Amino acid sequence: MHYLAAALLALALPAATQAGQPIAQRFNADPSPHYFTTQHGGKFYLYATDDASNSGKYWDSTSWRLYTSPDMKTWTDTGIPLDVTVFKWARADAKAWAPEAVQRNGRYYFYAPVGGDKIGVAISDRPDGGFADARGTPLVDKARDANAGDEPIDPAVFVDKDGQAYLYFGTRVPKVVKLKADMISLDGPILDVALEDLPPSDPKKKYGEAPFLHERKGTYYFTFSTGWPGQIVYATGSSPLGPFAYRGVVLDYLKISTNHQAIVEHGGKSWLFYHDSLLPGGGSHRRSIAIAPLEYESDGRIRQVPLHAR
Repeated sequence: MHYLAAALLALALPAATQAGQPIAQRFNADPSPHYFTTQHGGKFYLYATDDASNSGKYWDSTSWRLYTSPDMKTWTDTGIPLDVTVFKWARADAKAWAPEAVQRNGRYYFYAPVGGDKIGVAISDRPDGGFADARGTPLVDKARDANAGDEPIDPAVFVDKDGQAYLYFGTRVPKVVKLKADMISLDGPILDVALEDLPPSDPKKKYGEAPFLHERKGTYYFTFSTGWPGQIVYATGSSPLGPFAYRGVVLDYLKISTNHQAIVEHGGKSWLFYHDSLLPGGGSHRRSIAIAPLEYESDGRIRQVPLHAR
């Protein structure tokens, strides 16, 4: 990019969106970002795994963290929106892993992988707290549900233009299942997400974890991490159920064991949220969420996000 053009682009972007800059001085990971409009107006809500409260040796935190921003320039740590004790059916050693949230039906739904073998759903009238177990039982249960996979974790919800909601999750084999309009019930069988055209010359180009779907101009973009460590790559399709054909890399390997992405499109702009080792003392178990602008080529291809020096 020409120097002047790059400088103008940097001035046009919110300060917190410069790739490689943590959104907070607290360890956090597994971003679930959203723009929610409430009675008090609209702003960005970012739900996260709270790496600051884990042991530093494993992903063993038991509560989630919420950050908010009016403009993505500055983020406020609003504390704990809920923890695993909301789910009375959860095992005593349950951990709070990568979360998801959705605003619908005038309420807020929080999807939580609990214990590595179940996904719960909590509900609240507010996005920042007051969450209660919506079912009293897991939404997805490895022991109960056919084809739930080895690890039903990393939930991501996509609501299509026709109102149909889809839940994506899973490690090693991506899963998808329709949700009923109540957002707390499965609507049909759990299916495998079909991925096509993965590069046979690169055995590392396979699905690992962190499924995420977004739609742009009629094309469905399925992004995911290729493993441990993994790139963030993407595939595209004409249906939320797939199949999805591999297209390329969104974010290259980072010097940590995991990566987990989400994409927000608001006000005509797109942003990639991810995590990396960015703060002093950081690492694979003490990660930090960062944001980078996401851009597309004229044919719809995603431009690979450059990694800035750290």
